[in-house]
Amino acid sequence: MLIAFYAPMKSPEHSVPSGDRRMAQLLMQAMDHGGHQIHLASQHRAYDGTGDAESQAAIKQEGDRQAMGLLDAYAAGKIEAPKLWFSYHLYHKAPDWIGPRVSEALNIPYVIAEASYAAKQSGGPWDQGLRASERAIGMASMVISLNPTDDGCVAPFLRPGARIAQLSPFIDTQPYASAARERTVYRAMTAGQYNIDPSVPWLMCVAMMRPGDKLQSYECLGQSLAKVGALAKIQDRPWNLLVVGDGPARDQVKDALSPVADRVHWIGAQDIESLPGIYAACDLYVWPAINEAFGMAFVEAQAAGLAVVAGNVGGVSGVVNAPECGTLVEPGNTDQMAQAIADLLDDTGKLQTMSDRAQQHTWQHHGLNGAAQSLNHLLAEVT
Repeated sequence: MLIAFYAPMKSPEHSVPSGDRRMAQLLMQAMDHGGHQIHLASQHRAYDGTGDAESQAAIKQEGDRQAMGLLDAYAAGKIEAPKLWFSYHLYHKAPDWIGPRVSEALNIPYVIAEASYAAKQSGGPWDQGLRASERAIGMASMVISLNPTDDGCVAPFLRPGARIAQLSPFIDTQPYASAARERTVYRAMTAGQYNIDPSVPWLMCVAMMRPGDKLQSYECLGQSLAKVGALAKIQDRPWNLLVVGDGPARDQVKDALSPVADRVHWIGAQDIESLPGIYAACDLYVWPAINEAFGMAFVEAQAAGLAVVAGNVGGVSGVVNAPECGTLVEPGNTDQMAQAIADLLDDTGKLQTMSDRAQQHTWQHHGLNGAAQSLNHLLAEVT
């Protein structure tokens, strides 16, 4: 089946990496893996983070223009018309101005993956986007949920006969499995490249450095790690933190981690091909996950054989199977996070058991093959 794909929040071909871009890429990959033809219908970014009315009007105007352009191209036979439209991640700051219009004109199913609705935004600076998202949800033949915490807000807007279907966040686990089998090699390579002592535990986090929730997570992480030394059985137990990422808040992130600056190694932004080996070289993934939806990095880390210590927010509990595969703590609680990290540094046997379970669980429940099969079944329901 020919499927038109669109991600109003961030195109899968956007130049800046993020979990959102990664999930868009993976959804396309899973549908291709399931035998479908995928047409990236638009790279128009509908996101407005400022609440500026003029900016939103311009975004809507461009969306309308592109919708008409697609319909004209389909009618003229310049582009083959899709049998289904699939939009990933829409909400009030990034509504879908294209998919509903094209789907209605072509009379094809309109499917959304990861929709959310924040009623508190009604009448606010993103009210127009909120109303557009409400209309899009009401047009959808199905809403595929990657984060069940959004379901209750979305359900009231579904049309009769439509439903919310669950899909576990997923990755192609093969590169991570391969890297895990060569852990010793990647450990030595990473130690040499970044001058890190390979004989002590390596903690790791992967995140963009930008203001807002990401910076707050870095601040929470710095405060938590500063407490670990006093909580571990061996005072000032050695460990290192590898920080993978970059962004406009780089200086603020360095300030946030300054209490443990002598233990931090800055790895910088990495492409998707390099990440599996860096994950595999480490011992424990740590991230407070302030306001995280679910966290693709948690899935990646576990697939490479890392246990996780994270904040129990959003859909994180759906990808971190605690307590078997990691430890989830109260969001923002630096004492709990520090204690969880200290406990695993003290008990390497428990850490290894958790890591092994995390890897197996991720391979079994969050892999590409399973996602492709699930998507095929779901899309067959609406076509």
